Amino acid sequence: MSMLARINGVAATHIALTDRGLQFGDGVFRTLRIDDGRIAFWQRHSDKLAQDALALGITPPPAQFWLDEIAALGLRDATLKLIITRGNTPRGYAWPADLSANCIVQAHAGPAHRADPAGLKLCVCQTPATWQPRLAGIKHLNRLENVLARAEIAAAGCDEGVLLDRDGAVVEGCMSNILLLLHDQHGPALITPPLHDSGVAGVMRSVAIDAAAQLGWAIRLQEIRLPDVLAAAQVWLSNSLLGVQYVSGVGRQIWTPTVHHAALQQSVRALLSKEWHQLLS
Repeated sequence: MSMLARINGVAATHIALTDRGLQFGDGVFRTLRIDDGRIAFWQRHSDKLAQDALALGITPPPAQFWLDEIAALGLRDATLKLIITRGNTPRGYAWPADLSANCIVQAHAGPAHRADPAGLKLCVCQTPATWQPRLAGIKHLNRLENVLARAEIAAAGCDEGVLLDRDGAVVEGCMSNILLLLHDQHGPALITPPLHDSGVAGVMRSVAIDAAAQLGWAIRLQEIRLPDVLAAAQVWLSNSLLGVQYVSGVGRQIWTPTVHHAALQQSVRALLSKEWHQLLS
């Protein structure tokens, strides 16, 4: 099935040339799944979408607006993209105070992507993550670095790629967040970059952190370098389509799933069982 879309409560196939998302990438978005009429971690998605919009000074619609729009599409299984742009202006970066946001739902029907039991092959991208503290953590529409990095990943024959910042610290994957399992004298610790200056704070990153905390693991938001990745007992990538997927290798370093991987997956499923939103009966 081709893509279905709704803009501001109306079925649509086109967007205005004056939309600021098209002109400047002036907006935010989220990608998520509806599976058998249910949306996983809906409250987290809607909260993060609203927070990101407000961080850019854009007033988001209430969460119920999105649920009504998704239901209007009538799809039980689909990949969804929810987009908020600042609205329409003829030209120039400035905007009027009374500008109304454009709220867009895109849907591609079809079953969910299933995790590859062989894990994900990872490479290191030459395209760096942009340093911009004001936008750090926000899933905004300016994604050119990810577009360039994705081309590198395809050329390398890998599944995903690591983006480094200007100082060589690990920020995230091109399409995901990165999480490491390290062991010290106190036991397992889940390590992930703090994302103070770059990157997107994804919903599944927060789920993985909560799932690890439920297991009693230490949680550390700290700078990561490539040697830390290579020394990790396990490496995961997370996003809302993959879930929390283990990395099988980067370069010559190979990992296989451990008991800690199984424990984390079980903990994620336990959270999911409590955080489904039943949209369609």
